[in-house]
Amino acid sequence: MDLRKLKKLIELVEESSIAELEITEGEEKVRISKSGSGVQNYAFMPPAMQPVIAPVQQPVSAAAPDADKAVETNGSDKVAIPEGHVVKSPMVGTFYRAPSPGANAFVEVGQRVKEGDTLCIIEAMKLLNEIEADKSGVIKAILLENGQPVEYGEPLFVIQ
Repeated sequence: MDLRKLKKLIELVEESSIAELEITEGEEKVRISKSGSGVQNYAFMPPAMQPVIAPVQQPVSAAAPDADKAVETNGSDKVAIPEGHVVKSPMVGTFYRAPSPGANAFVEVGQRVKEGDTLCIIEAMKLLNEIEADKSGVIKAILLENGQPVEYGEPLFVIQ
């Protein structure tokens, strides 16, 4: 399905009063759902969906040990979280930093973001959910690696 066609469908759903739209063309299927929680659901399911593969994110370094918090993420690894506003996962799924394989990441450490900017995608049951910044500021830390599973309430980003 053509990307321009998908964008037009998303715009039509956003502007209308419908909550969900599902279209099937051959073996391709698209479902667009509206949500009022700052999370937008877009799904494109080609016949053979492949995971996003990108370079591994460098580990977060602790600048001041007394100002940081240690949080357990996906197992027994403790990750130091710098001081600031923590953006947490609103769902269980797979964390992706970019919209597609080979594409640039939505955000990088040190980048300024505005409230409502897309930070990442969490894939849950083949639905791609855009996670938006709930606060303006500078990305101080990205706490997960691309393709890593994420739990509900798990810290994703630190914004300062």
